[in-house]
Amino acid sequence: MNLLNFVVDGKATSVHIGNLVIAGWTGRNADAIEKHIAELEAIGVKRPRNVPCFYLLGANLLSTDIHLDAVGENSSGEAEFVLISTNTGLLVGLGSDHTDREVEKYKVTVSKQMCPKPIGNTLWTFEEVRPHWDRLILRSWVTRGGVKKRYQEGTVAGMLTPEELIKQHYGKSKSLPIGTCIFCGTLPVHGKIEGGERFDMELEDPVLKRAIRHGYEVRTLAYAD
Repeated sequence: MNLLNFVVDGKATSVHIGNLVIAGWTGRNADAIEKHIAELEAIGVKRPRNVPCFYLLGANLLSTDIHLDAVGENSSGEAEFVLISTNTGLLVGLGSDHTDREVEKYKVTVSKQMCPKPIGNTLWTFEEVRPHWDRLILRSWVTRGGVKKRYQEGTVAGMLTPEELIKQHYGKSKSLPIGTCIFCGTLPVHGKIEGGERFDMELEDPVLKRAIRHGYEVRTLAYAD
């Protein structure tokens, strides 16, 4: 069980998270899914057997820290909207599925388990954004060699809705178990998949005129062998 501190509707809130699920290939559009699969194939990652797919990871990987340690120089982040189920309802956040791209070539689940999963410390209640869900915008930037550039941008309309995603994984219950956090898939990148010394991301709500922002520095740890 991982206890994390967030701000929900302006109030400090502690949330216990015992289950972490990473969803992959969650696009609504087959062409967009194919584009992301092709991006990963370009760096040696095998095609998924099922679309969408779900990876169960240790909840201890979740972190609101602004520093991340990764072994080697082959890891990178990707911005995702995040759902967290609590006793008071479903919450929406912003996270990065930071992944070891070298390990991903032979075992995707292991590559994801190797890296912490950064998450912003601000959450919104799902019911607040549900009426205009498809208008939410995801963005990310990578800083590499001191140069910051736009990495991802698009509305969440490109991905399965929270209701559909939960239904796909949990079936007839149609509800996310309390204490579960699910990363809900990502957008294609501008250019090639690559990491850097910093990753910044944003989830914008243009209707209620607000945004969740989070960024983290990446420290590269040298291989010992």
